[in-house]
Amino acid sequence: MIKDITLGQYFPGDSVLHRMDARVKLLLTAVFIVMLFIAKGIEGLAVGIVFTVAAFLISKIPLKMMGKSLKPIIPVIIFTAVLNLVFITTGDVLWEWKFIKLTRDGLDTSLFMVIRIICLICGSSLLTYTTSPIDLTDAIEKLLSPLKKVKVPVHELAMMMTIALRFIPTLIEETDKIMSAQKARGADMETGNILQKAKALIPILIPLFVASFRHAEELALAMECRCYHGGEGRTRMKQLKMSILDLWGTLFCMVFLAGVIAVNYFTKR
Repeated sequence: MIKDITLGQYFPGDSVLHRMDARVKLLLTAVFIVMLFIAKGIEGLAVGIVFTVAAFLISKIPLKMMGKSLKPIIPVIIFTAVLNLVFITTGDVLWEWKFIKLTRDGLDTSLFMVIRIICLICGSSLLTYTTSPIDLTDAIEKLLSPLKKVKVPVHELAMMMTIALRFIPTLIEETDKIMSAQKARGADMETGNILQKAKALIPILIPLFVASFRHAEELALAMECRCYHGGEGRTRMKQLKMSILDLWGTLFCMVFLAGVIAVNYFTKR
């Protein structure tokens, strides 16, 4: 079911990751992304896999959430794998038919890219799983605060990014309701060719757009009723504070980053 998609959701908890400072988690997420992209081979990527699984275990988020977080990007994963299989033609030929040629290099690259994307989505999802929208907004604003000196509306940007993340689960739930309502009225969304399936999406997209604008209008009205006027003069009930957990979390991440660099160095030799 589409409502099983967990992208952008927050799961309250009391794990080490939940108690870490949101600013540190944002920076470590960036380090994690760098870790995955500097890995030159499957050996270096294995270090990233271990880090992702270890982070999930530390966060106490069920591992089944990995699968749920991957649901929206399954078509992207399949498309990436097929492109690499078809267009990389160097190396030993494993199978050939007419103009299609599958090679060892294509298979290795396809597997490498798929694993990288899976690790990237699963690891990055932990940021929203373990960080509340309010903390995430404050963290983004704090990290971007130097840009205020050049008149960049940092608070507004952080607020928009967080609202966008917050509304992903809401829109997913709204889509599921609309699909259920259309199916109850006899709409067929499962059979037919690609064009017919695309045409069947129109009765879903139009009500979804209407619902999105309605939610946006309700949110704007609620913010106006609470006298919201942007970041100027705004105070915070909870202040972000770093602790010893943030230091240990940073060291933990840096050890794995060093591991990827070391694996890259020794596999070259």
